Amino acid sequence: MPLELSIIPPQTKLESNADGQAFEISATTTRTFLCQLTVTEQLEQESLDVSLWGSADGQDFGKRPYLKIPQQFYRGTTKMVLDLSLRPEVRFLRARWELNRWGRVAPTPMFVVGLTLTEIPPMSQDTPTKRAALAVS
Repeated sequence: MPLELSIIPPQTKLESNADGQAFEISATTTRTFLCQLTVTEQLEQESLDVSLWGSADGQDFGKRPYLKIPQQFYRGTTKMVLDLSLRPEVRFLRARWELNRWGRVAPTPMFVVGLTLTEIPPMSQDTPTKRAALAVS
């Protein structure tokens, strides 16, 4: 069964920069995830930056993220793949978000978002590839 994590639970209201909760990922098989950020509400003249950070011990998340989702300004869904298969030391993941606001309206930025990570299952050994089909011909 593929692992599914709500790194930022759906309909979470963000109003300030913060780090999310750490989630253990050592039970994953492929260590590859489909990341889906959904923005359901936002104000105008603001931006949201979300990144994913990894850690071996759940305490030190380093100085650089493993994935930066493109900056968001509007409602919608953004999907990206996070591949940690070559990073066996990473046992924990967490999100970090940064909000920025400009303009004359309310000074507090506000986004309502959700970020889910769904493990991508391994490809079956029985799945034929195009190259294999060409070799048989």
